[in-house]
Amino acid sequence: MRRAFSRRKALPVLAFTFATALWSGSAALWAAGENTQPDLLSLGGSVTEIVYALGQQHRLVARDTTSVFPPEAADLPDVGYLRALSAEGVLSVSPALIISEEGAGPPETIELLETASVPFVTVPETYTAQGVVDKILAVGKALDAEPKAQELAQNVGRELDAAAQRAATQSGTPKRVLFILSTNGGRILASGTGTAADGIIKMAGAVNALVEFEGYKPVTDEAVSAAAPDVILMMDRRGDHATSNEELLALPAITTTPAAKTQSVVRMDGLYLLGFGPRTAQAVTDLNTALYGG
Repeated sequence: MRRAFSRRKALPVLAFTFATALWSGSAALWAAGENTQPDLLSLGGSVTEIVYALGQQHRLVARDTTSVFPPEAADLPDVGYLRALSAEGVLSVSPALIISEEGAGPPETIELLETASVPFVTVPETYTAQGVVDKILAVGKALDAEPKAQELAQNVGRELDAAAQRAATQSGTPKRVLFILSTNGGRILASGTGTAADGIIKMAGAVNALVEFEGYKPVTDEAVSAAAPDVILMMDRRGDHATSNEELLALPAITTTPAAKTQSVVRMDGLYLLGFGPRTAQAVTDLNTALYGG
């Protein structure tokens, strides 16, 4: 259970009271072990993937916006973005249990969910192979599906070991990879250390080109040029947020880099690449292949 939260300054009281009333009936049945209806809210794409991989999807009553795999998850009600939830929206689906990735919020929403006494399990996030295994085991424990979780964790662990062994066989100098989260207005938001991007780059046998800071931060043209990335890595976006390779490589910060000279841009689905869920071993292998060839 999560304990430390900031206070919310305002909330539509009637909406929250009504949503709490909707939830209370489901919670009472859940506590008594009599509720056979879906009652699980999954927050975070990797958590939802694990729920499906454990064969527990029949328990799902809703999901968040980042939960887009497997495709059938899109048929579930969507309570909003993981980091911008509303208490009334969450409680409107009457969850008896919430399992979430780290970072759900805002904090005042989570505080209100605690006030409503909704069991809220936060799954630890570590961007390593062991972190994936631990996440599977944590979700399995929360769902009281530990034997299945142990089996899944062992299988995924073996796949991750095989992917690591493949990545370790690369000869020569490791590729320097720059992960770019966005280029809005021509300003580059890139990954430093301690991120999912940093973790997956390392697992694929490459090195993060930017290690002077933690997290995702705007970077100057000079910093990108000095980083000298061999490859630019991005999420494969669609619609208005998409940046073509031509536009990307023409940015002043990028145009002088080795990646621009060799036209080396790799794009992968965001959840697949950065989710650190059951598919991570294949994502590591696919990224390694994209960087070094088959």
